[in-house]
Amino acid sequence: MKKIRWKTVVVLLVAIFIIFQIAGSFFFYNLAIKRGPKDFLTGNADLKVSAETMDVFLNGDWLDWVDKQEFEEMHMTSRDGIELMGYYLPAKQPTNKLVILTHGYLGHAKQMGLYGQFYYEELGYNLFMPNARGHGKSGGDYYGFGWPDRLDLIDWTKLLSENMDPATEVVYHGLSMGAATVLMASGEKLPDQVKAVIADSPYQSVYQLFAYQLNRMFHLPAFPLLDNMNLLTNAKAGYSLKEADALSAVQRATIPILYIHGNADTFVPTDMTKELYEVTESEAELFLVDDANHGEAFVMDQKAYKRKVEDFLNAHLSTSNLSIDLFR
Repeated sequence: MKKIRWKTVVVLLVAIFIIFQIAGSFFFYNLAIKRGPKDFLTGNADLKVSAETMDVFLNGDWLDWVDKQEFEEMHMTSRDGIELMGYYLPAKQPTNKLVILTHGYLGHAKQMGLYGQFYYEELGYNLFMPNARGHGKSGGDYYGFGWPDRLDLIDWTKLLSENMDPATEVVYHGLSMGAATVLMASGEKLPDQVKAVIADSPYQSVYQLFAYQLNRMFHLPAFPLLDNMNLLTNAKAGYSLKEADALSAVQRATIPILYIHGNADTFVPTDMTKELYEVTESEAELFLVDDANHGEAFVMDQKAYKRKVEDFLNAHLSTSNLSIDLFR
C-alpha cells in the first residue's frame, strides 16, 4: 500500500513538474517574444537612465528633425512571407555613403532618428531606418531578437542596392537588439557594399541574455525552463534562442566592427560586449562610456561618441564622395 502511495506521489510530482514547464514556457514566450505590450519592463531599475538622457529621448530636437523629414516609405516581403517596411531619406547632396540604422527591442524605426540626424546633418549620409519584424509598421506576431532580422537586414541591403552604384558604401549601425542584429548579420555573406558595422549595447546570444534576465528579474535558473521555451520559440517563431548567437557570428566576420557600450549597463552587462570584442575575427574597436546605462552612451558623451564613430568610418570607408544620387 505504501509502495503504491509513493508511486502515486512520484507520478503527481512529475506531472506537476511537466505542467509547470509547459505553462512556464508559454508564459515566458508570451512575456518576451510574442508581439504586444511588455508591462513587465515598466519601472525596471536596470533600464533607468539619467534625467538628461530621458529629456533627450522625450524632448530632444531630433524629434522635430524626424517630423520635418520627407521620408520615402519602402516595403519588402521577407523570405518567410512577412511584410516589412522602412524609411529612406536621401542625403542633401549626392553621396556614395549609406547608413542603415537598426532599432532596439520594442522600439521602431524612427526612434533611430536620434542617430540619423547625426549621419544626415553632420556626415552627409543617405539614411535608411527599417522597422524590425514585429515592430512599428512591419508585420509579424513575434520578436526576432536579431536572428531572423539579420536576413531581413541583408535583404533590405540587396533591395537598396538595386538602385545603388557598385561604389556605394554601406554602414550598419544598430542599438541593443539592433546591435545584435548587425553583429549576427556580420557572420553571413554580406553584400559587397557593406563596409563597416557599429554595434551599440549588443548582447551575445538570445539564450544567454534570457538566462541573465530570468535570474535577475525572476530568480529562476535557465535550465530546464529556458530550454523548453527554446523548443516553443522554434515551433512558433521559427528560430532557436541558442542559434541566435552574435558571439559565433563575429568569429566569422570579415568587415571591421566598432563596439560601443555603457560601463554602467546592468540590463545587458558590459562584459558581453567586451567578450564579443575579444573574439571578433575581423578588425575591431571598443569604445566604453563611463556612467552610461543601457543605450545611453550617445547622450551621456555625445561629443566623444560622434568623434569615435566618425574616426572609425574615416578609417574604413573611402574618403571620396562620389556623386551617386540614390532613388532620385
